[in-house]
Amino acid sequence: MYYAILAYHEEDIVESWSEEEDAALMTDLLEINDRMVAQKSLGPAARLGSTQNAVTVRGKGAGLVIDGPFAETKEQLLGFYVVDFPTIEGAVEAARELRRVNPTAVYEIRPISLYLPGASLLSGEGD
Repeated sequence: MYYAILAYHEEDIVESWSEEEDAALMTDLLEINDRMVAQKSLGPAARLGSTQNAVTVRGKGAGLVIDGPFAETKEQLLGFYVVDFPTIEGAVEAARELRRVNPTAVYEIRPISLYLPGASLLSGEGD
């Protein structure tokens, strides 16, 4: 069963970290990623860019493009993981492990009802 682990955090806090603090956290998180890849339980994962660079499309027809995310919340969605575990308990344990290295983050776990892997995305680097 596929689950999405949605990573929320206060964006101002994350952006206040020094490069060294951010790199140390990412090293710890990537160790967890590598372990889940070896277990064949980790699918796509992404760290999202700043909400300052986000836009929202909403409304009738083609929609109106407005700056930023729609929701006004204390915490923002800053990343996600797609994981594959037989039960939600496995996804919960993965989120707990992520939280052990990033204790100020909040992790929401939701079953994925439709998963379309799509095509590989090329970054354009080295092409």
